[in-house]
Amino acid sequence: MDLSNYLLMKQEMSLLVVFLILFIFDLMVSDKNRHMVQPLGLLLFLAHTVYGFLPQATGTSFEGMYVLGASEIWVKNILNVGVLLMLLQSNGWLSGEKAAFKRGEFFSLTLLTLLGMYLMISSGHFILFYIGLEMASLPMAALVAFDKYENNSAEAGAKYMFMAVFSSAILLFGLSFLYGATGTFYFEDVNLLVKPDALMLTAMVLFVVGLFFKISLVPFHFWTADVYQGAPTPVTAYLSTISKGAAVYALMVVLYKVFPIVAIEWNTILWWVILVTITLGNLFALRQKNLKRFLAFSSISQAGYIMLSVMTGSAQGMAATIYYVLVYIFSNMAAFGVISSIESKTGKVNMNDYDGLYKTNPKLAIVMMIAMFSLGGIPPTAGFFSKFFVFTAAAAQGEYLLVFIALVNTIISLYYYLLVVKAMFINQNDQPLARVTSDGYLKLSLVVCLVGIVVIGLLGGVYEQLTNLSFGLS
Repeated sequence: MDLSNYLLMKQEMSLLVVFLILFIFDLMVSDKNRHMVQPLGLLLFLAHTVYGFLPQATGTSFEGMYVLGASEIWVKNILNVGVLLMLLQSNGWLSGEKAAFKRGEFFSLTLLTLLGMYLMISSGHFILFYIGLEMASLPMAALVAFDKYENNSAEAGAKYMFMAVFSSAILLFGLSFLYGATGTFYFEDVNLLVKPDALMLTAMVLFVVGLFFKISLVPFHFWTADVYQGAPTPVTAYLSTISKGAAVYALMVVLYKVFPIVAIEWNTILWWVILVTITLGNLFALRQKNLKRFLAFSSISQAGYIMLSVMTGSAQGMAATIYYVLVYIFSNMAAFGVISSIESKTGKVNMNDYDGLYKTNPKLAIVMMIAMFSLGGIPPTAGFFSKFFVFTAAAAQGEYLLVFIALVNTIISLYYYLLVVKAMFINQNDQPLARVTSDGYLKLSLVVCLVGIVVIGLLGGVYEQLTNLSFGLS
């Protein structure tokens, strides 16, 4: 065995070390000291996150199956930050009676899904890609159903498992067509052998549809609202940000490194999918009263915005995509952090319950307001700049009509995001929510999210650094 192949897999190896330490500790620790799993896990994952930002070599391993470039490192680091925020926010929920004894399992499942996403991101071979996809999906089903004694959680887990298996089967079916047409699974080799014929187009469509399920693009979004509502709130946050970000990048790589020759065909498909996704996501979000379902449809619409820059096929578009994912993680995590804090203490998640929240919980109300502003794209939050860069990248490729429609939809989204703000600051409530005391971990995560929302937008260096990456495109 050539161990040199593993030298590039520093983040994967580091994550495995964290997983093994936590797994062994959870097996050996007594029930009295089981609460130590949380601080130990956070400390180890923080070290792993910091390690990811250290300089790393780039290249390929395992005969090109594994690829590591500057963009892959960037995306992995962004996902690490998002997972760290999620783990911080999960402390209150994991400290509850029903989940306290399962802390170790929660960390183990979370790390396994992240490892699968790493493999998807760095894949140069469709078999490795599929392994990563399944490794990310199957533990996620267990996370969704983690509150197994709650009917909604069990139902959500079953729905997610069914949709994950169904979408994976479609994707695998597409890969069988691809192998039949080319005789190889290597990205570079397939790129050289791709022909714009019916067989290859069918293979591409089936593969892309499989990933559309993961990203929650219309019309493959039906599972999203029910799963988001039923899953534990930290898991919902994980699904809407980390999982979506990894799937978007993987799709982006496959489209432009494997199927560039059929760009005209899939560009047309993406055009209509983006249009319908943004529009329907916004329209359904208008009707929601449950905040988790509200953010579910919001995330569907946000997925459309992300795909708007993906379809450009330019280095500028790829930079805008990664920047959008980064900002979206901070914005959505802030919103879910507030929801998690209030839900863990009161059990309430409806928008009407937030009427007059500013009077009793002004700090949480301000955090939620800034998160809504960022998701809606209101300056000077980072969400404004992320949308601006996406629109600029799309307009640079001549997609003026689609950009115009997206701008109109942005106005619609502002309306329902501001409904949350109106409920907290303007609506009156004779019995507002009692004052909620958040734990230190959650407070820290909200502070980091706020800093990210404000600072990333004002510091132009982040986007400039992303634009300096070629992404293998011109």
